[in-house]
Amino acid sequence: MFLEPQWTPHPQTGWIEVICGSMFSGKTEELIRRVNRALIAKQEVKIFKPALDKRYDEIKVVSHDRNHVHAYPVENAYQMLSLVENCQVVAIDEAQFFDNHIVEVCNTLAFRGIRVIVSGLDMDFQGKPFGVMPHLIAIAEFVTKVHAICVCCGGLASYSFRLSPSKKQVLLGEKDIYEPRCRYCYYKAMFPEMVLEQEKSY
Repeated sequence: MFLEPQWTPHPQTGWIEVICGSMFSGKTEELIRRVNRALIAKQEVKIFKPALDKRYDEIKVVSHDRNHVHAYPVENAYQMLSLVENCQVVAIDEAQFFDNHIVEVCNTLAFRGIRVIVSGLDMDFQGKPFGVMPHLIAIAEFVTKVHAICVCCGGLASYSFRLSPSKKQVLLGEKDIYEPRCRYCYYKAMFPEMVLEQEKSY
């Protein structure tokens, strides 16, 4: 479990934390947990989410377990900069849906002395790095990768398998569209011939 760092950064800067993983791995749940701890510590917190994500609620960040916190939906990352006055902690959910400007915004917030907590999918349904997430992971002081449970074998899942035939990278959905799968079960479904060839070579 991630605990707030017991170190003192330069007084003029904050830091960036990234929570990443597949669908249903508890990313948002972990973000909400950290936010609640900051609120218990009586810190000023603002939570943001991309406006396009209306799956559960338009103005709340909601986990799959239905835990939630109030959030500000924004159309783009730059909007956050005008809404964080006097903040000590900024949390950003579903960061993979923002464009490259989210990296600049996170750095700007950290240099203002703010603790920045970012949550997002590290891979898309094709198993490729998702949007800006690799860059955010690279510049973060702290990275936490969380895992789901594979629906096929019960192992640790780090891939999001899409049940829909759509090839769009961004396709909002829940368990009707996505399943968490481990590496083997994901590749067996996506690339069965490749897995078969590998198994023959064992």
